[in-house]
Amino acid sequence: MIDLTPITLEGQIVRLVPMAEGHARELAEVALDPQIWQHMVYGNVDTEEKLRGFMRMLLERQAAGADLCFTVFLRETDKPIGCTRYMNVDVDDRSVEIGGTFYAPAYQRTGVNTECKHLLLRHAFEVWGCIRVQLKTDALNTRSQAAIERIGAVREGVLRNHMVLPSGRIRDSVVYSIIDSEWPDVKARLERLMER
Repeated sequence: MIDLTPITLEGQIVRLVPMAEGHARELAEVALDPQIWQHMVYGNVDTEEKLRGFMRMLLERQAAGADLCFTVFLRETDKPIGCTRYMNVDVDDRSVEIGGTFYAPAYQRTGVNTECKHLLLRHAFEVWGCIRVQLKTDALNTRSQAAIERIGAVREGVLRNHMVLPSGRIRDSVVYSIIDSEWPDVKARLERLMER
């Protein structure tokens, strides 16, 4: 049963902590790089105040029962390095989407994303009993697509003209999923990646 009560998910590298607006000050130290926001649907978040607004919007969605938001803390420093969340939660159909994810550039292409996805997927499939977890990314974000494919998600297709971004650009979105019968293989794959 999907339960959107805020929780902490602990890994070896990261700790996913329930998002709080109070995280914004420290998160702003690493999260205002334009590279982070280039393919995100929220526009360019380039000030602490914009970051606070972004986080308030996510927490409002969480309060409405649509999302469950996390700030990603690096365990070694106990400092926030990014955000991720469950979104588009569908309790009846036992499915969720993992998205809205970003990490400071220094932590991209490290073990951070692999461990975050492992924690989120394991909780979705093994605690909530989900039968489907979806991931989406901008069709122009080939780096994100490669990261999603690396964890073993299946590319389902492209949502054409899916969104109009704050810049006015019309975004196509690539949709991926992992279903419950695939989870054991995906889990083993993630565990192998984390051992490296």
